[in-house]
Amino acid sequence: MTHKLADAMSSNEKLPFHRMLAYASTDTAGNLLYTTVTTFILYYYTDIFGLSVAAAGTILLAARVLDAFDAPVWGFIIDHTHTKWGQSRPYFLWMAFPFAIFFVLMFWTPDLSHTAKFWWALITYLLFGISYTGVGTPISSILPNLSNSSEERIKLNSTRMIGGNIGYFITASFALSLVAFFGGGNDILGWRITAIVLAIVGFALLLFAFSDTREINTASQKSLPIIDSIKAAKSNWPWFILVIVFVFYWLGNASRTSVLVYYTQYNLGSKGFASVLNGLVMMQIVGMLLIPFLVKKFKKSYILIFGMCLAAIGQLLVSAVGSSLPALAVVWCIASIGTGISVSMPFAMLSDTVDYGEWKNGIRASGFLTAIGSSFAIKIGSGLGGWAPSMILNNAGYKAGVTQTATSLSAIKFCVSYLPAIFFLIGAAIMILYIRFESKEDVVKSDLLARRGETN
Repeated sequence: MTHKLADAMSSNEKLPFHRMLAYASTDTAGNLLYTTVTTFILYYYTDIFGLSVAAAGTILLAARVLDAFDAPVWGFIIDHTHTKWGQSRPYFLWMAFPFAIFFVLMFWTPDLSHTAKFWWALITYLLFGISYTGVGTPISSILPNLSNSSEERIKLNSTRMIGGNIGYFITASFALSLVAFFGGGNDILGWRITAIVLAIVGFALLLFAFSDTREINTASQKSLPIIDSIKAAKSNWPWFILVIVFVFYWLGNASRTSVLVYYTQYNLGSKGFASVLNGLVMMQIVGMLLIPFLVKKFKKSYILIFGMCLAAIGQLLVSAVGSSLPALAVVWCIASIGTGISVSMPFAMLSDTVDYGEWKNGIRASGFLTAIGSSFAIKIGSGLGGWAPSMILNNAGYKAGVTQTATSLSAIKFCVSYLPAIFFLIGAAIMILYIRFESKEDVVKSDLLARRGETN
């Protein structure tokens, strides 16, 4: 069977559930480890590892900014990868162990001087980030090559995001309980053992993903000179817009999650309620499940704008409900439905911008475009989203483990409510620019199918 015949057939075939499950397991593994870091690392550094909030914030910013620029490098590497397994799939195998081991080292807590602790934290955080990009980039870059059907891509991405939410739910809801269980009052030991357990599970899930995913569009998987990969972004305005919007999503998401444990501990006097709210983030699945139905009635850009606005409303309501835990749970669910829509749509829409780049410039650079659109945006957004609250708390006089001043409490409340809402609303406003490009998608897809039918 020729490549073009196989690709044409794959555009009409529905993928079996076990293959969707294998693809979903990639994000389950990624979120199981990465969410542990984004949710707890600032708190871990300040209240467990013993760094100042300013030092911890510096690490988050410096490592993430440096690390973010490895995204295009990973994209170039994937665009130049050719194996019997495909371009993206082999990295689920090759990067599984580094991803797991660097995660464990981050939470190892060696007995070092304050300066040595700073460098240990910075280096292990940076290496973990690089390894995460090595896992996260192929998760996104493989999607355009799993199916040519836009509908199947939406289903694949929704399944993947549900898998990611399962990973998020496990770590966000039970990490603190696991630390208490394994540590028996020794938080250093508890975090170390918890990290090992999560790393083993993540490693196994990535091996499963490698074993059962399959790539198509192999005829388009040709070695691209670096300059050609960059040319795929030329005049690719929908891609540029989507990248910027995704950065603002991660700015909002990171700012709300990184400060949550501070808010429940110091503002509400109920540290354990952070686990409840983290568990309620599973309400994101409601938003994700709505997407396949919403895309049948509305433009994808409209759906993403709605999701960002709903997330902003939920975050603003966090400030309005005060210390009522039940009311806080409700508004946190509202925000989470919005973030569920907001985090899912860009991943699916990146495939459309890969198609647009091929249509516009004659170059299909799945690795480069999705690396920037996903990993780069996540790293920059999460890095700045974690750094901004740390600087606000530092300037407000936050001190770990003591009764906070009114200024510190106000700063924590601002960072968990108003700050993420601002980021979400900016992203929604920028997304308006995408609408006119979405109207061209049918033409783009039909032209590409015609071109592929004319060549071997």
